[in-house]
Amino acid sequence: MPADARLYAYSAVLMGSPILLKLAEHDEKLAGDVFRLIRQQENLFTVNRAGSQLMAVNAAAGSHPVAVSAPVFALIKRAREVSLLAGSCFNFAIGPLVKRWKIGFQGDSVPPAHELQALLALTDPARVQLDEQQQTVFLPQPGMEIDLGAIAKGYIADVVRDFLHQRGCFCGLINLGGNLQTLDAPAGETAWAIGVQLPFGEPGALIGSVAVSNKSVVTSGVYERYFELNGRRYHHILNPQTGYPLDNELLGVTVISDRSLDGDIFTTLLYGLGVEQSLVFLKDYPQIEAIFVTREQQVVLATQQPFRLLDERWRVIDSTV
Repeated sequence: MPADARLYAYSAVLMGSPILLKLAEHDEKLAGDVFRLIRQQENLFTVNRAGSQLMAVNAAAGSHPVAVSAPVFALIKRAREVSLLAGSCFNFAIGPLVKRWKIGFQGDSVPPAHELQALLALTDPARVQLDEQQQTVFLPQPGMEIDLGAIAKGYIADVVRDFLHQRGCFCGLINLGGNLQTLDAPAGETAWAIGVQLPFGEPGALIGSVAVSNKSVVTSGVYERYFELNGRRYHHILNPQTGYPLDNELLGVTVISDRSLDGDIFTTLLYGLGVEQSLVFLKDYPQIEAIFVTREQQVVLATQQPFRLLDERWRVIDSTV
């Protein structure tokens, strides 16, 4: 990022991640209000906290519909729509598989194939029933579980951005642990320089940086949560068709968009497609830009935002030229 001498930083641990807020002016009350807002939103969407609406939906699987608040219903509806796109690797009903693998949560073994097959039968997103009038969600089979972990941070980042604007704050940055939402750049700067992490590198090691302002930057990579067994890595990005971690040429995808919610959605969609298909797919979504990091030490740019290479071992390929 640009020199931070003029910025004030505030931090907290929420949603299982360090949260960083940077503001142009010292305002502890505003920072505290932001962290309380994040905690309130987290309580709505977590699947691991008693009293959360999502936990109530999952607990009632096979029994009865559960009424939820308008924001929760809207996010579930959006997640269902994306999950039903042809060939989508985004699946909000993948909860049973995520829980079984436990990657990033002391999971260090490969589930037996027969267990994964049984769990796959519980992950059909088309079976999730939504009632618009009653704002209810129903999982018709016991054992089904909704997991909004791939989309909730993006939604919350957008809520925080709107809250800051409402409070008259237009210069700053919020980092929700992989989801960065930028406002205006600091005085004297034209943009924020957001780092693209070196896969499996030391903390803070970067391949390069991308310059953005008033944009969301969301990154998802196989190096974030994984375990190794018998010389093979098993990461947290699961293929909803097979139940196993996705396996293609990608190590990471960074999506640049106006909304962080879109960033969350498209990192998953693009990761599942791979580079070649993603470049074709993105032609229909000009509002979405991306940076692909591959196993062949290539950085493939599908963005108009300025990118600066910081590690000469990597080769930049600009697909927009």
